[in-house]
This record gives sequence, structure tokens and C-alpha cells, in this order.
Amino acid sequence: MTHPVPQTASVLARAHVMPFGAMLVRGGVHFRFWAPGVEAVGLNLLDGPLLPMTREHGGWHHLVTDQARPGARYMFRLPDGLDVPDPASRFQPEDVHGPSEVIDPAAYPWRDGTWRGRPWHEAVIYELHVGTFTPQGTFAAAAEKLDHLADLGITAIEIMPVADFPGARNWGYDGALLFAGDAAYGRPEDFKALVEAAHARGMMVLLDVVYNHFGPDGNYLNTYAPTFFTDRHHTPWGAAINFDGHDSAPVRDFIIHNALYWLEEFHLDGLRLDAVHAIRDDSQEHLLAELARRARASCPERPIHLILENEENDTARLAPGDDRSFTAQWNDDAHHVLHTALTGEHEGYYADYAGDMDKQALALAEGFAFQGEEMAFRGSARGAPSVHLPPTAFVAFLQNHDQIGNRAFGERIAALAPAPAVRAAAATYLLCPQIPMLFMGEEWAASTPFLFFCDFAGELAEAVANGRRAEFKHFAAFQDPAKRDRIPDPSALATFRASTLDWAEVQQAGHREVRDWYRRILAVRRERVVPLLPGIAAGGTWRVVGGAGIEVQWAAADGLALELRANLSGESVSGFTVPRAHLLWSEGWWDGARSGPWSVLWSLGDTA
Repeated sequence: MTHPVPQTASVLARAHVMPFGAMLVRGGVHFRFWAPGVEAVGLNLLDGPLLPMTREHGGWHHLVTDQARPGARYMFRLPDGLDVPDPASRFQPEDVHGPSEVIDPAAYPWRDGTWRGRPWHEAVIYELHVGTFTPQGTFAAAAEKLDHLADLGITAIEIMPVADFPGARNWGYDGALLFAGDAAYGRPEDFKALVEAAHARGMMVLLDVVYNHFGPDGNYLNTYAPTFFTDRHHTPWGAAINFDGHDSAPVRDFIIHNALYWLEEFHLDGLRLDAVHAIRDDSQEHLLAELARRARASCPERPIHLILENEENDTARLAPGDDRSFTAQWNDDAHHVLHTALTGEHEGYYADYAGDMDKQALALAEGFAFQGEEMAFRGSARGAPSVHLPPTAFVAFLQNHDQIGNRAFGERIAALAPAPAVRAAAATYLLCPQIPMLFMGEEWAASTPFLFFCDFAGELAEAVANGRRAEFKHFAAFQDPAKRDRIPDPSALATFRASTLDWAEVQQAGHREVRDWYRRILAVRRERVVPLLPGIAAGGTWRVVGGAGIEVQWAAADGLALELRANLSGESVSGFTVPRAHLLWSEGWWDGARSGPWSVLWSLGDTA
């Protein structure tokens, strides 16, 4: 068991050394800027002169000056007079189009010197969005809620992307400046204080990062470094980032150094990489493999956990024991089988899961429901066999930002299914040997939606609103244009405010009982399931019971077995085996081999 870190444990701050950006050196600041598309660049110190930079081989421009110091604001002046922010800026006090600020990364007085992380199998993840987690929407305000999470049984917080985005509100996937945490959330030292506070409570901190595209506003790279992108590959956002063509070395370095920067300077315990299937790279060593290898080498004193979102369900990226592989992957299949069981929804990709009991069992027992078969929704094969992987290679969830926020009205599962059904599904994934992840507010059945929001203006805001509504025209409920017009405008302030958690609910009747239920079941996971996980080396065996139930058994060490019996339907089911040993958790009602609706039974048996 990992214990809280003493607040007196100090450690020297570590600055990640990068080949670009503003770095403090003896006698001043060293500025380095990759701009192969222009011949001359000036350093525009907003409180000082315009200084010419020296052009180096390979499109680099650099300058060491004693006229800048921490707190100085600067931009790079291009030959046409355009001032652009530093793409490696550590802080943007005036948003993506404004000046960058010189930061002394070694100035923060870290007090987590004895923190050595936690093993992955202990992870109980809580995904949160800083801007809507609290009414204040800041790193500092989030830190004030950590005691709530620690008491709940959370051992890791996963923070949605913080990279500087245009405006004051955004999910985070429109980041333009990847090294600068958005100023709406606070300064870099505020983020470090949040991480330090989490470590003091025994919690890991994971950060969601986006390396497959940049946002549509505030990214100037194409102006001075057009080879940062390539037409050789394409993504849903247009031309791909150039990871494998001419001039790709500085591009790869930029992304990999970003990962190392967050891990080293902010003492993060891991990263979640967004939509890696959209990272196109034909290099001998794929960017993802290089990133994983270098990330782990950069912090040998503690475990670094790297999580993927990967539509392809590529098990090769999850190979245990390979330093180029990833720790785990978000298991969308587990979500889809649980969601369709609870709601009966069967449009879009849910059509490939609804009512399919084999897929329900596969997603829970083996990880992936699709293991090379054709998926009708996408019209192609998906996935690979996954039973050989340990269950901890998968992150299971009933809700996340995508699965709530990509709904037209951002409804949470508590608004879509009856409470007994939600408890049954939650009991299934929270005690599953896969790594569980809650979405903020889930633990008290928050009534607030989580809508898609941003802070664009003008034509871009209009295009995003129209595109958002057009996404739903193929769904039966939105065939009528008038109904589509009711979908909230992503750029409206009211959309953002509606998504902010109402913490007063935590102590209200109905919500308080849900929180207590989550607290109790996570205690069972901590005390009874987590000790088994190092001994569960592969997926489980399974069978479908009575057409609507499933049984799964995972072999653990010393002849033990973790057993699940689940009826995620509104009807009674007969034909279950009767547990022979220790009961861990019971939801709904059970009478021998027969279960009532929405019933789940976890037990500890043996493999004999």
C-alpha cells in the first residue's frame, strides 16, 4: 500500500532540457526557434528591443540575450512583420495569439521528493476536466477537491488536455501550443501544486495529450515551418503531422520532448495519448514506440504509465515487458456492451454491440469484443485477439468525456437508465480486473450534463455549431431540422456553464447514497480484488447464460479464481452456476442458479 508523502519531503526542481523554446542559461535566456520556411527571425521582447536572431543549419534560429529574464514576455517576428508566439512556450498569459512568457521551471519548491509512484494494478482512475470540475475551473480549485477523491478510493486522476487553446473554455482537444497549460486554469506553478497535492494523498496524476493534430485557431506552425505537416498522410483534421518525411526529425523531437516535459517538469505519473490511430508514421521506429521508450528512460526512479486511445484495437502496442509498448488502452468495447445493455440504444456504432451477449462476455473477459472480425459500422475488420493480455492492459468505464459529451444533449447514464441497472453495470466494471475509470461526478450520479463546448468566434464558431448539428442528422431522433436546432451551441457560454459540476448535490438525498455506494464498492476492490491482479496474467474464460446473462472466471495465483456472474437485463435469468466459495459483492437478487433483473455477483473461487 502506498502511503501519503510527507509535506516536508523536498526535491530540487527539474527543468526538462529542450532543443527549442526559451531556456534559462548563465547570463540570460537562450531562445531557439525552428522556422525553416523563413530566412530571418527577430526576437520581439515586449518590454525591450527587437533583437535579430542567428540562423543556423536546418532552419534553426537562436539568440542568447541578457535582456530577458523570468517573467519577460516575447514573440518571434517573421519577415512580413507578423509576431508569433513560441510554439514551445511554457506559458501564454494572453492566450494563443498573445506573447509567450519566459518561465523558470526550476523555481517551484517541490515537496514530493519521496514520491515513487504506484504500480499500475492499483489504479482507480478519475477522469476530470479542470474547467468544469469546479465552479472556479482552476488547478487550485481542483486541488481543493482531492480529499473527496481520496476518501472515495481514487488512486489516479486523469486530466483532460490542458494545452493552450483559443478562448477561455474548451474540452482541450483544440490545443495550439502544446507546452503551455491554458491560462484559464492557472499558471504552471498552479498545475505543479495540484500534482504535488495529489501525490501527498497517494494519488497518481495522468495527463491527456493530443499528438495527432493541432486546433483550428492559434497554430502558426504552417506559417514558418510548413514541413511540420505532410500531404503524404491524411487525418480527419486534414494534413497529417509529418513524422516520417523530409524534415521530420525536428517534428518528432517536438512531440517527444512535449511528453518528456510533462513527465519531468510536472512530475506526472503518466500520459493518455488521444486517438493514436490518427498518428500516421511509416518510420522504422514508429513515433509511439520511440515515445514510450524515451519516456520510461527519462524517469527511471518511478513507473511511468502510458495509456492509449486506439480505434484499431492493436494488441501489438500493449505487449507486456516491452519498453516500447504501452501500459493500457481505453476499452471502448467494454463501454459499448454495458451502455447498450442498459439503454437498448442501437444506432451508429452501438448497432454492432446491442443484444450481442458474446461481445458482452468478450469485452469483459478478454478485453476486445472485436478481435479481427468485420465491424459493420466501419465496414472493415477491427481488433486482434487479446485473451493473452493481462486484464490490466485495458481501462474499463461506464462513462467518459466522449461517451457523454458526444451525445447531442450530454446526458449522463443516470439520466438514461434506471438506478438498479446503473448500479449493476457499475458493479460489473468497478470490480472487474480491468482498470476502472470513473468520469467526474459519476460517483454521486451528477445531474449536470457534460456537453461539447468551445470558445470560438465568428465564422469558425458558426461552422462548429453547424457541423455539430449535422453530425446527428442520421439519427432517428434528429431527422427533423427543428430538433437539430435545439442542440446546444458549443461556443455559447451557457453550454459551458451547464456542464460544470454542482458540488452541492454531493450531500443531497439520493446523490449522497450513490456516493456512499461507490465508496463501499471501491473499498472492496482495494481490499479483495487489487491483491489478486498481479497473479491474473491473461483474460478469462466465459459463457453466456440463459441468453441474457454471462459468467466469467479469471485464473489468479495459488489456484484462486475471480468470478463474475452478471445479468445486465430487465428479466430474470436461470442457469448460473452457484458460487462455491467467498462472496465479494452482490447486486440485485440471487436465488441459487437464478438471478433477478440487473443483478451481479462477484465471488472468489478456485480454478479446480
